[in-house]
Amino acid sequence: MRPRLALIALLLAVLILQQGVSGKENVVYVARVDGMITGYTVDQFDRYISEAERANASAIIIELNTPGGRGDAMQEIVTRIQNAKVPVIIYVHPSGGMAASAGTYIALSSHLIAMTPGTVIGACRPILGYSTNGSIVEAPPKITNFYVAYIRELARVSGRNETLAEEFITEDRSVTPEEALKYGVIEVIASDVEELLQKADGMETKVPVAGKGKVTLHLRDAELMYIEPSFRDTVVKYITDPTIAYLLLNLGFIGLIFGFLTPGWHVPETVGAIMLVLGLLGLGYFGYESAGLLLVVLAMIFFIAEALTPTFGLFTVAGVVTFVIGGILLFSGTGAGGEYLVTSETYSVLRIAILVMAILLGLFFLFGAATVVRAHRKKPEAGKEELIGEVGKVVEDVDPEGVVKLRGELWKAESRDGRRIPVGEKVKVVEVRGLTLIVEKVDGVKEGE
Repeated sequence: MRPRLALIALLLAVLILQQGVSGKENVVYVARVDGMITGYTVDQFDRYISEAERANASAIIIELNTPGGRGDAMQEIVTRIQNAKVPVIIYVHPSGGMAASAGTYIALSSHLIAMTPGTVIGACRPILGYSTNGSIVEAPPKITNFYVAYIRELARVSGRNETLAEEFITEDRSVTPEEALKYGVIEVIASDVEELLQKADGMETKVPVAGKGKVTLHLRDAELMYIEPSFRDTVVKYITDPTIAYLLLNLGFIGLIFGFLTPGWHVPETVGAIMLVLGLLGLGYFGYESAGLLLVVLAMIFFIAEALTPTFGLFTVAGVVTFVIGGILLFSGTGAGGEYLVTSETYSVLRIAILVMAILLGLFFLFGAATVVRAHRKKPEAGKEELIGEVGKVVEDVDPEGVVKLRGELWKAESRDGRRIPVGEKVKVVEVRGLTLIVEKVDGVKEGE
């Protein structure tokens, strides 16, 4: 009897273990990075990879389409990929896309590279920028040699073609997916993500995964989880376009100059300041948090300007708009919804709080501005000027000088038209000269009234 019970217990244990194994999901995350490589792109890569790490995903596929960008941002992304706790697959996609310049370094640092037919990779020669006539400003040999060594090392560590990697810089060479696969730069050519999963299944990562070493990928029939770009990511994608950023900077400067030349209107300098800040953000030197903080500071400047120089709402509206945008960028982070610093649930509530706070600040400064306007329009309540228009009583004949009693005080007075005003008559102050009141008789007012 006991052996039978032991057998049943063993079978139950096996069934429980099988259920546990089958219940473990094979999840692959898919994200997209499109546009220039900037400080914002660093935040995007960190967000996407962190999301996959928290879910203990089998891998994360990042669809990359970029003409290149900032070298310092690229190096931060490379470091993040090499320290990822899940395999990072760079997928050059869609057809017609590219992984050029900084994008090539990022691809070579990944655990696996895939390309869609019709894409290209390469052309990594570093440049310092563009001259006023639009020509490229070449980097000096010192910088070029550094990046040659850098890309060769990325290729060597991942077991990819070092010679071709170097030619991406020295000869500005670019290759198609077929050439890249033939010469050992990439591992997979796939038309879509599903085909990529099938072809990459069973492959070993080209570089070690942090804490795991080289990993054999099990991607067949994996569940796909897409991380969609937020509205914020889409906006940043457009303002980081070099042409748009340059245009915003110039329009911002023009607005400020025009505003200074036409004081009192305030519209040109307000719009110019916003465009100038957006242009600076578009240069890509900022991450989401830094950009958000800068916009919040700009909002505070607008609010203070409204209080000091009331524009009947113009600065307040500009402050509310920049405060809301800045708050959304500032409180971004790595929650399940893809936001930064806070979870998606908290972020949903936080967005409402940001909007309410912006409205309250706007109302506060609008009320303060209205108070200032009323104070400017009100007559002074201190000094001799406040006596003008007051009515007093003659206590010593004003002929043409005398004494009047006003507010319980005795004042030296002088008749405005030089005529005598006898004791007891009511007089009105029309002017103040030093300590002498210039008065005139108030017709129709008798003594004792």
